[in-house]
Amino acid sequence: MIIEARFNGPAGSGNGGWSAGVFAGAYGGDGPVEVTLRRPPPLDTPLALVDGEVRDPAGEVVAQLRPAQPLDEVVPPVDLATARAASAAYPGLVDHPFPGCYVCGPQRTDGLRIFPGRLPDGRTAAPVRAPEQVSAATVWAALDCPGGWAVIAAGRPYLLGRIAALVEALPRPGDECVVTGAVVGIEGRKAQVRTSLYGPDGALLGRARATWIAV
Repeated sequence: MIIEARFNGPAGSGNGGWSAGVFAGAYGGDGPVEVTLRRPPPLDTPLALVDGEVRDPAGEVVAQLRPAQPLDEVVPPVDLATARAASAAYPGLVDHPFPGCYVCGPQRTDGLRIFPGRLPDGRTAAPVRAPEQVSAATVWAALDCPGGWAVIAAGRPYLLGRIAALVEALPRPGDECVVTGAVVGIEGRKAQVRTSLYGPDGALLGRARATWIAV
């Protein structure tokens, strides 16, 4: 496994959702997979999956994987117009801790450019344009940042610590989808969030729950 440099999150490391999706693909299985990131995923570095652990060439543990508990809950969808309106007020457009992020960074013209804005009920929502090449890691990536932006605030950045996801189906290249996110609870520096991705016809494409950690 190699996380290519263009799939970065914070500068110099892999986007958490994309990386977790790559790791989960190597892990396999039919049900949801839980990925715990133990260190920032290195870029352009050969990584190996050994006994449920992703390790770098020096043998250091990058992530741990295991089957996840059932992901029964989803974040309700919104229509595309509502998602677009929320995205227009995306706070990351003016204050972003990692503006070069492949998923949600406004500096990236070659990224997914998912800009989650807040809805009146506290959820986040954003349109998602599926890229020309779509994989399960694309869905994992789309399910990542919209959860974080449900808790990220000015001067209060968070990083993904753990994510469990289930991919129901892949969008077609060019599909304009909708992703929603919500906070489940906050305890100290840890925030529990959920995200759901919906296709143009409203069908559920993927769901995730994650733990984000304030840094």
